[in-house]
Amino acid sequence: MSWFEDFPALGAETLSALRRAIDGAFRSFTREYGEVLERLFDPLREFLLFSERLLTQSPWPVVIGVIALIAWFASRSWKIVVGTVVTLMAIGLFGMWDDTMKTVSMIFVCTVVALVLGVPIGVLASRSDRLQRLITPALDVMQTMPSFVYLIPVVMLLGIGRVPGVIAVVIYAIPPVIRFTNLGIRLVDKDLLEAADAFGSSTWQRLSKVQMPLALPTIMAGINQTIMLSLAMVVIASMIGVQGLGQPVLKAISNQYFTMGILNGLAIVGIAIIFDRVSQAYGKRLQRHLEVQHG
Repeated sequence: MSWFEDFPALGAETLSALRRAIDGAFRSFTREYGEVLERLFDPLREFLLFSERLLTQSPWPVVIGVIALIAWFASRSWKIVVGTVVTLMAIGLFGMWDDTMKTVSMIFVCTVVALVLGVPIGVLASRSDRLQRLITPALDVMQTMPSFVYLIPVVMLLGIGRVPGVIAVVIYAIPPVIRFTNLGIRLVDKDLLEAADAFGSSTWQRLSKVQMPLALPTIMAGINQTIMLSLAMVVIASMIGVQGLGQPVLKAISNQYFTMGILNGLAIVGIAIIFDRVSQAYGKRLQRHLEVQHG
């Protein structure tokens, strides 16, 4: 009976010792390899700074015009284009242009990194049931883990700044790209794959000419979710030095500036709506195009 009563204390001591050992090993690793890791991510930092300078230093009419053109070519909808222009004009009118452009550049970089990493993983998972079983629990953990937790190891490894924020956002936002790429390729009609094989297509030709084009609408849905999750991390990432709309919101929370918090929060909502409507419209256009082509 006494052993059973002492069991919680023994478990707590064991857990405490294990935590100390892991924390110590992680600190030793960061002290020894922290500078190497920082240099490894220098290209990512340069890419982020380049995109940020491009958006913040270009004349605002040019930036709005380019974004409006992208919205038009993606959606072919004047309503979306007008909504995009009005939203951006309102953001500039209320003095949030620079912060908004920094946020847009961060979301752009995070989305590009998520695509570069996530699409190949999704393709590999679609070709291997074993790999899919392995990565599914990892993706579940990544999507359910509180977003604040991602900041801890990233800050310990790379310190405070833009790059740690981007890495934390990518880890949080990459699961939809992997899941939807895997799903989209698996949903491709088997008859089409058999027809491609009958014409002597190689594995690469079947992937690039049949599977990826047909899976593109589904992949676009994953990209849409990744963008939304990235925007959801804007305020949290500002805690470790990521510039943009998150920092005024964080300042408003600390100093109880109600108006500042509401305006910058609405700017984040406006950017989210633009990204969401444009990406959804593009996905629907792709879907209609494929239905006409194969219908």
